[in-house]
Amino acid sequence: MTFESMGLIEPLQKALAKADYKNPTPIQEKTIPAALAGQDVLGCAQTGTGKTAAFALPTLDYLGRDSIPKKPRQPLVLVLAPTRELAIQISQSFEKYGQNLKFRKALIYGGVSQHKQVSAIRRGAHVLIATPGRLVDLINQKHVSLSDIEVFILDEADRMMDMGFLPQLQRIIDLLPRERQSLFFSATMPPKIRDLAKRLLFNPKTINVTPKTPSVEGIDQQIYLLSNKQKLPMLKDLLARDSVDRAIVFTRTKRGANTLGEKLEAAGIPATAIHGNKSQAARQRALEAFRKNKIKVLVATDVASRGIDIDGVTHVFNYDMPMEPESYVHRIGRTGRAGAEGVAISFCTYEDRQMLREIERLVKMELTIVYGEFDESRNRNKSNSSSRKPGQRRRSRRPSGKNTSPKPARRHTSGSASGRRKKSGPKKAARKQSSRQGSAV
Repeated sequence: MTFESMGLIEPLQKALAKADYKNPTPIQEKTIPAALAGQDVLGCAQTGTGKTAAFALPTLDYLGRDSIPKKPRQPLVLVLAPTRELAIQISQSFEKYGQNLKFRKALIYGGVSQHKQVSAIRRGAHVLIATPGRLVDLINQKHVSLSDIEVFILDEADRMMDMGFLPQLQRIIDLLPRERQSLFFSATMPPKIRDLAKRLLFNPKTINVTPKTPSVEGIDQQIYLLSNKQKLPMLKDLLARDSVDRAIVFTRTKRGANTLGEKLEAAGIPATAIHGNKSQAARQRALEAFRKNKIKVLVATDVASRGIDIDGVTHVFNYDMPMEPESYVHRIGRTGRAGAEGVAISFCTYEDRQMLREIERLVKMELTIVYGEFDESRNRNKSNSSSRKPGQRRRSRRPSGKNTSPKPARRHTSGSASGRRKKSGPKKAARKQSSRQGSAV
């Protein structure tokens, strides 16, 4: 099948030809005809498979055929996305595909002033692209009405659940008219997602193009077994290689992303961090600088692991292993896109070994260890031994104080068990307090 054979209106065909789009992806091939026929769709597909075009093209076809006038505060199409970055990307796709159509869109998300967003809604928009939190906020302020929605699109539904948006979703769905078309997309289908789909959809066309084994073809996956102290020197060495043209480095925490970005900058490696605590303006500046090759390295938390489509990423580094195996697949999917080859390098400590096994079970392959080794007969990774200097002894966990000499063991010759517990209680508390103080330092 080709896009030309799908019967899309001429303005869309021109935009697709200009973008050199000829053959649809599997999710597009199965979704677009069903959506053009007015069916509800339940689509399951991984990120990067072309879901945005799958719902944007039939939606624009509908708007272009009927030339429906816009109304202030009352959009006709609602597209919900979990993150600001994905909402912006969807907005750009609508603009790209609908460049030859007379339609208006509004984009609303949190983290910025609502003034311009409210003005766009007041002027009238056919398509409203929004994140759930800001949309509910503007609904409560009477700036938006959902009473005229004819097409409702929910993208990355499982991601919304992970981010705690279920209450907002339920509130939004309750305000939608019963007579509407709904297109529901998710990368996974856990029970909560299926329950939401049953409530949201009417006799849907179910489309599942997610392979049983996550697709990681074209990505050279490498494992480096390291201690925590070895990570930064190794990362600097790898980033300095000529083969690394554009890289995303994933950390587990926002603070870790900031710190790592600063250390790379100090080492002369152009880098910037992106995470949920950054303002929207700062996040967009970082993404644009990365897209335009003004910086070589984007240091990110999992906020960038899904829904961000950046071409030409040659390498992905898991500086910290993810918290769940599915996140690994989404992270490394930032490279090797559109048929290109990519490299994914993961820094794995001895404490991460169980996560490594879970990832290998998910992708159904044994990942290549190119540096270091695990010695399972010991309690720690061999490489972790290098984190202590030769001859250095472990720090004592004995409570700090002037008199640190060991005391002789006491004999309990009398007293009840409860009495003995009472005597030992304060010392246990002292040890716990000392331990906490030591960890805080």
